[in-house]
Amino acid sequence: MTVIESAWPSHPGYEIDQKVIPGIARVWHGDLLVAESSAALRVRETAHVDRLYVPEADVKLDLFEANDHHTICPFKGEADYWTLTASDPAAEDIFWTYRTPFPEVAGLVGHLGVYHEKDGVRVEIETPDGATHSFPE
Repeated sequence: MTVIESAWPSHPGYEIDQKVIPGIARVWHGDLLVAESSAALRVRETAHVDRLYVPEADVKLDLFEANDHHTICPFKGEADYWTLTASDPAAEDIFWTYRTPFPEVAGLVGHLGVYHEKDGVRVEIETPDGATHSFPE
């Protein structure tokens, strides 16, 4: 078993902010809606692009298969990834999750991050006033 060491103690100024986005977040791959949520999180991390994390229950996981790709973030922990198998060809690593993140980012439990920059992926946010914009802005 690999021990993952947290970088939090040695980087006291590092920040990862997690806030619920007001409105409805939708994640598309081409014309296929793969996630829709009124409880998605905007995650802002020091020196990183903003990310959208969708509650797992709001992702159409029946369109995906877990794959064997894993990465380690020294501020979040170990990530597991999913491949969209409902597309032709299959699209790898569209979503990832931290099943047991470090305590500093415990709010990520049960959420899947979206690689919005992957080919074919589009993320939209419908605000409470009905306007729609891309994520990230």
